[in-house]
Amino acid sequence: MLGTYVNAGVILLGSIIGILVKNGLKDRYKWIVMHGVGLSVLFIGIATTLNGMMNGGEPILFIVSLVIGGIFGEWVNIEKRLEQLGFFLQSKVGNGEHNIAQGFVTSSLLFCVGTMAILGSLESGLRGNHDMLYAKSVLDGVTSIILTSSLGIGVIFSSLSVLLYQGAIVLFASRLEPVLTGEVIREISIIGGILIFSLGLSLLEIKKVKTANLLPAILVPPIYFMLILPLIKLILS
Repeated sequence: MLGTYVNAGVILLGSIIGILVKNGLKDRYKWIVMHGVGLSVLFIGIATTLNGMMNGGEPILFIVSLVIGGIFGEWVNIEKRLEQLGFFLQSKVGNGEHNIAQGFVTSSLLFCVGTMAILGSLESGLRGNHDMLYAKSVLDGVTSIILTSSLGIGVIFSSLSVLLYQGAIVLFASRLEPVLTGEVIREISIIGGILIFSLGLSLLEIKKVKTANLLPAILVPPIYFMLILPLIKLILS
């Protein structure tokens, strides 16, 4: 768990620095930082998706995953529940912040939906090798400073998301390794890239997308490769 502890701790530290930076910025500088973050998030989303597609990604699978995951997420209304959590945190923080939910959701997705989070946690849990998570910590630390300076204190709570998400993968690494194959991680990465792109659209106020309601889409590829694909092959054989 050492790598995960370091990762969460660096995000926490970066968020604190970001809060100090934000307090010293005038509103017009905060807006330009927000635009820069939004454009960067769009680029990361596009690059992540294209990388997965060029490595053999299946277009139909991620489309079906987003449709099925979106329907389930809308039924559960994940977005609303996260917003309620944001309002609860806002009432506890009590410092006039109004976008805690946005900062929390945006940063949590950026830090958790990606190949480094999955592969780094598997390496940490299976072999005690934390190098990938250490590298991720550096990237997340810098990102958390920039995000917090534009989105506010909500970003600091994403350190808990990273702790829970990566910690779960580390603890159950031996059981998850057969499930999280290269194909599955590739498809999850593609879907993650699309979700990150949708976050960029929201940050730039181009289109408000209920990104959190699409989160269940990342669960469809493991189900497809473990259950549905073998069943199809059995029927056709």
